[in-house]
Amino acid sequence: MTTPQERWGNINLALALFAIDPAPLGGLWLRARTGPARDRVIEALSHILETDHLPRIHPNIQDDALYGGLDLSATLATDQPVYTNGVLQNPGPLILTMAERAEKGLLARLATALDAELGLSIIALDEAAEAGEGLGGSLSDRLALHLDLDGIPQATATRLEFDRAALAEARAHLPFVQNAPDDYRDLCLVAEALGITSLRAVQHALRLARHSAALMGADQVEQPDLQLAVELVLAPRATQIPEQTQSEEPDTPPPPDTAQADAPSDQDSSQSDDTDLPPFEALIEAAKAMLPPDLLARLATTRAARQSKGSTGTGRKKKGNHRGRPVASRSGTLGGGARLDLIATLRAAAPWQVLRSASSPKKSKGLHIRKSDLRVKRFQESSDRAIIFVVDASGSSAMSRMAEAKGAIELLLAEAYARRDHVALVAFRGQGSDVLLAPTRSLVQTKRRLQELPGGGGTPLASGLKSALQLANLSASKGMTPSIALLTDGRANIALDGSANRTQASTDAHQMARALRTQGFPAIVIDTGARPTRDLDGLAQDMGATYLPLPRADAKSLSAAVEAALPSP
Repeated sequence: MTTPQERWGNINLALALFAIDPAPLGGLWLRARTGPARDRVIEALSHILETDHLPRIHPNIQDDALYGGLDLSATLATDQPVYTNGVLQNPGPLILTMAERAEKGLLARLATALDAELGLSIIALDEAAEAGEGLGGSLSDRLALHLDLDGIPQATATRLEFDRAALAEARAHLPFVQNAPDDYRDLCLVAEALGITSLRAVQHALRLARHSAALMGADQVEQPDLQLAVELVLAPRATQIPEQTQSEEPDTPPPPDTAQADAPSDQDSSQSDDTDLPPFEALIEAAKAMLPPDLLARLATTRAARQSKGSTGTGRKKKGNHRGRPVASRSGTLGGGARLDLIATLRAAAPWQVLRSASSPKKSKGLHIRKSDLRVKRFQESSDRAIIFVVDASGSSAMSRMAEAKGAIELLLAEAYARRDHVALVAFRGQGSDVLLAPTRSLVQTKRRLQELPGGGGTPLASGLKSALQLANLSASKGMTPSIALLTDGRANIALDGSANRTQASTDAHQMARALRTQGFPAIVIDTGARPTRDLDGLAQDMGATYLPLPRADAKSLSAAVEAALPSP
């Protein structure tokens, strides 16, 4: 793993290579929170791209701003259609702010604009807290450089320096740089070893290698240029750690009479290991040097976030014409609660005013609106989130766990009005489970229902999961987005049929956990036992849930753990 200083130096070099010719590289994905490091990078981009202001677009930009459209005011003033240019019609770099909030439709439009090869490049500013929660694959696959500023301290993020004269010479020399036919093959092999399936990544790597050769003033791509391309383009996209390469032919000892004469010295052997590696193995070693040590853990977290239906942090989105965030209007007729979008209607009618006025019998100077011009408003809203607490109320420690659940529920409900959260409670003990609290936002009702909760008896874990599944499906049918928080010590001893059979109880619990996973409900399993339970960790894997051992949790820490693990609004 490289140090922060080395990472900052690589970012400096990556920006210089990007500035030579941004369009063929598609752009760069900058994952960083607002801060000095990101400000330094944006300042450096403005400097080397020789512009005082880079155009910016936001995630909710409309199509007429992207592609251009009718200027309504000018059209009505001149009685002639007047059109404006969109930001995608102007070649050059373009900044997408808050890229983690961009809808798939916008990402697809931007990706299509890059595929058109009109000289556009996109700088996506992603402020997602965790990797895998931000920019979608349709656009990120078309951006050559993926830069992550996480972990770079402010003291390391010094001012980036560039030789603009050298960049101008490299820009002029780039068309004359060639690469060997084997370069593409070697990069494909490296991509395969890193688990990269996109050929765009290989193409971007080869283009960046040509940029590197042009910056060095060379006419041919060399091995160091390919290694640099692997480090900057392929390594950040890795989905697996390359396997250790082995020699295809076994080592054969030399004949006894020549072994002493032919045996190289230790110094020569070490030099051979460093300098005589085949090109493919040298590229693999360059990629390994750039991979973070916790790559596998990061990838697991990313996959869990993407597989979860609630991973976007909000409830399921639905479109209507009554409330929510405005989206593009559509053609339609009034009635049934539809609301007229006056501006969109005038835009649709404006181009036809001259023709309609000329064909009108009365030669009216007013606006001529037809039924086909009508546009109705549409809105997009997120469904409410329902957090279902499934609490183990069995055994001698039931009272402490119930107290923790009570406190956590009350803490979450205190903010429910602002976040549209609903909270439900399922308790399991004895031979079954009970839904003690249906999804609600009423703090008064919740406190009243939580005053007296029963405890003691066996641990029918499977029955509790079954009740949670039924309640989650019921909540989803009512338009909510359910999430499940299970609190238990994992020692199931009551099967679904009510019998005291530990083996069958464990089997039933795992079957119900897999049933929950098939529904895709986000979940967290909180181990309240004195020591972490191995079987409970396996249960969490079957549920596709986060496992969190928390033996000494109070209400505040439990509430914080639930908020951190489950999708937040």
